[in-house]
Amino acid sequence: MKCDRCSSSMEEGESREYLGQLLCEDCYLDMLSPAKTCDPWAVLLAKGDTSRSGVQLTPRQQKIYDLVKERQEIAFPEAARLLGMTEEQVRREFATLRHMELLRAHRPSQEILITLF
Repeated sequence: MKCDRCSSSMEEGESREYLGQLLCEDCYLDMLSPAKTCDPWAVLLAKGDTSRSGVQLTPRQQKIYDLVKERQEIAFPEAARLLGMTEEQVRREFATLRHMELLRAHRPSQEILITLF
């Protein structure tokens, strides 16, 4: 059995149904709790004491931040390809980095680009 969203293999009984799709646990959780980039409370909590000293990024977040810092701006699909992640993983980590006001996104044309805050 395969997940309808990511096509990963699942054993019988591991699938979850959501809106008529059979999903693996990861995809099911992503559908129930999508990443929110515009969340004022999350920004307030992530900023904490307003100083950025002591901010600890996860290895994934650090890779995304370093890539954007190096490239100045990059599209989500390209970042995912270069980092060996799915676009959903990049978007979820980006949401946290956006809340910390380290990265932001803008749309100069059809494509959404990630850039430094």
